[in-house]
Amino acid sequence: MSLPTLPKSNRVMKASTRRKKECLRTERYAVSAGCRNAGSLLIGVLLAVTPIASAAADSPSAAWEALAQGGHVALIRHALAPGIGDPPDFALERCETQRNLSAQGRQQARALGEAFRERDIEIAAVYSSRWCRSLDTARLLDLGDVVPTPSLDSFFRDRSDADEQTARTRQLIAAWDRQATLVMVTHQVNISALTNSGVGSGDIVVVRPSGDRLDVVGRIR
Repeated sequence: MSLPTLPKSNRVMKASTRRKKECLRTERYAVSAGCRNAGSLLIGVLLAVTPIASAAADSPSAAWEALAQGGHVALIRHALAPGIGDPPDFALERCETQRNLSAQGRQQARALGEAFRERDIEIAAVYSSRWCRSLDTARLLDLGDVVPTPSLDSFFRDRSDADEQTARTRQLIAAWDRQATLVMVTHQVNISALTNSGVGSGDIVVVRPSGDRLDVVGRIR
């Protein structure tokens, strides 16, 4: 009885693997053009059949589609506010002591809100860090009433609160009924703690709650 014929890609991989083993048995492996070609072919085949997992997570179209479906969270880093951190005399109640949105950042926030409206994305709630640059971003989005939320405050200057704030943000997400889209405007450090990834000013990381996890389904830059 004849054996089933391997798919072409499997036959190529077996042939390449066999050739590589033959090369390993020779002292000419490092200089043999035939061996180099065999190794290159095997690598090329492996790349062709190995899915690139990050492609979907970096797709803005996948992110917008998820937001339109509802049941997802838009983690938005505040719009462009030049600089790093805040001045030494930072005071939560006084915007003039903080790093604030530039004119470009304000326009960036407005444009982002318009992008939500163009796609008719239903918003469940808008939560924001109490930092002025986040509150201004959330208000300029114009997607609904903005709820100042302490757990979304930046912990850039004091990482001792990072775990507690991140846990409280997760609890807030867990308490949500998964209807429409939840918007959270916060800071780079907060989003990194929630998703283990960086994010640029005015960018969105779209996540789907899944048990105790937040699965990244897309990014909008």
